[in-house]
Amino acid sequence: MASFLHLWRLNILFMALSVTIFGKLVSAYAPIYRPSPWSLANATFYGDESASATMGGACGYGNLFNNGYGVDTAALSSTLFNNGYACGTCYQIKCVQSPWCFDGSPFTTVTATNICPPNWNQDSNNGGWCNPPRTHFDMAKPAFMKIAQWKGGIVPVMYRRVPCIKNGGIRFSLEGNGYWLLVYVMNVAGGGDISNMWVKGSKTGWISMSHNWGASYQAFATLQGQALSFKITSYTSKETIIAWNVAPSNWNAGLTYSTTRNFH
Repeated sequence: MASFLHLWRLNILFMALSVTIFGKLVSAYAPIYRPSPWSLANATFYGDESASATMGGACGYGNLFNNGYGVDTAALSSTLFNNGYACGTCYQIKCVQSPWCFDGSPFTTVTATNICPPNWNQDSNNGGWCNPPRTHFDMAKPAFMKIAQWKGGIVPVMYRRVPCIKNGGIRFSLEGNGYWLLVYVMNVAGGGDISNMWVKGSKTGWISMSHNWGASYQAFATLQGQALSFKITSYTSKETIIAWNVAPSNWNAGLTYSTTRNFH
């Protein structure tokens, strides 16, 4: 009997160690977004030092201060904006080859929160800075002032995609009604972007959501009175994560709900 108990305990210990090791292996091989090579572009700024003109924007993040994006943001030319799929992506930017650059070419990190639309009334090299196929960053003025003197107006820059470092998990801001759900996805780490999204009510299976605009996704479904879970795929890393029971059954439009889950 003692021999049987000894073997049983060893078996339980082996199973526990196997689960721990397997979990670490899965974590180690989970997709992690890595910085891209440096590329050349140009940068301007919009608004003033308060960055009040950057509030809202084409990505739908609303008040950038309240939602954790602050003043280190930029509007992307349509070539970079990718029809809204670039919302939430993060970039290191440094001024180069201009007398307006600060000494040492310091870089700053910004998050894409808006689009810089084309201006077809201006030449692409004289005012139409965001006209395709130009890659251009129209930065919040406080972010621009970290890399160059604002009097320069427009400066050449080097940029690269970098992982988005976020505190906490992904946040979901809900809008719509009992028959139509619109979700703004914020605080996305890793690549910062999403390509596909699904919602699941506590009484439904997974429902595919369509890309509405910017960082918002929608589902035409009756979900009122049901707890909501979300499944999200990263546009960049292709990793898919599931956030279970993010919003309770008494969820309301206009409120934001958080999960502990996020990308790497």
